[in-house]
Amino acid sequence: MKNIRHLLLVFLLSLPFTVLAAGAVNINTADAQTIASSLTGIGQAKAEAIVEYREANGLFRSVEDLLQVKGIGEKTLESNRDRIRLE
Repeated sequence: MKNIRHLLLVFLLSLPFTVLAAGAVNINTADAQTIASSLTGIGQAKAEAIVEYREANGLFRSVEDLLQVKGIGEKTLESNRDRIRLE
């Protein structure tokens, strides 16, 4: 029983780091499904808008460039800043 508690504690303590590492996404190369599943508050429609914007305007040069995509505001950007990669 003590071993199970110990394993559970180790798992729970490591969870935030695992989730954070797994959630990072390169918005310059990812497809819409990957973007939608990796970013908070970004569903399939917004993820498709990100990909469409990228295809029409070129690669994102800064995280703030996402604000140019319709439906992406400051709050959404800030809640995902640590998960967004450009390279």
